[in-house]
Amino acid sequence: MVVLINSLAGSIKLPSLNPECTVSADGEVTLDSAQMANAATIAAVGVRRGMPEQAIVVALATAFQESKLENLDSGDRDSVGLFQQRPSQGWGTVEQIKDPRYAAGRFYSALKKVKGWQDMRVTDAAQVVQRSAYPEAYEKWADESKVLAAALTGRATGAVECVVPDTPAMRGPEAASVLLNNLRLDWGKKLSGNARSAETAGLTVQVTDPSVGWRFAHWLVSHASATGLERVRFGDLEWHAPEGKWQPVTDGRTGDPAQVVAEVFR
Repeated sequence: MVVLINSLAGSIKLPSLNPECTVSADGEVTLDSAQMANAATIAAVGVRRGMPEQAIVVALATAFQESKLENLDSGDRDSVGLFQQRPSQGWGTVEQIKDPRYAAGRFYSALKKVKGWQDMRVTDAAQVVQRSAYPEAYEKWADESKVLAAALTGRATGAVECVVPDTPAMRGPEAASVLLNNLRLDWGKKLSGNARSAETAGLTVQVTDPSVGWRFAHWLVSHASATGLERVRFGDLEWHAPEGKWQPVTDGRTGDPAQVVAEVFR
């Protein structure tokens, strides 16, 4: 995979704040933009570590139950973060645990050590890691987590849709730089990039097949609100921030099936 900076211009409802994201993949889940970004990061870390989709389902169900996919500053006793991990129990420092990528990585490392977790119910696998006082609680999030995992691993097409305000968090080269940095943080050092000065800015992600393309396309949309992303194009579909929908490309510029193209607000 190569990343280049280009001058290219059934319903499950959770409490959410605008702007809102909807994920549709054999079911529907609605999240706010912060929840969506956290879910995408959890999934990306799992994929980067070579974890199977079921591990991502378990991780998402755990984060749903522990924090509602919000990166919390506090919790029971000294618990913090997405997974409510405790510094006093050896999960890391508060600063480390508050990093969603670190927290997700520690969760996957712990899960991987559980013998036979792949054959367990979602709640049982999560409980071995978390040791919660409510061991059955994780199971109620299994369906939502399966919907998210199917979309964020790239098995579903055009499945993540987020509406982003017309006033972006940032614009131009600054937005593209932040977007690329976050992409590298989530997906690891295998992504390389070169920055080019331009009046408009964006990203192009080279991909090997459609499922990989949709992993990145959905990740980009999931992180759109905080990064100034305006448009994502993959194949014959395009997402545009104000409408927040994936729609067929109508301007004759059908995308390259080997590239996911993202444009930030100018």
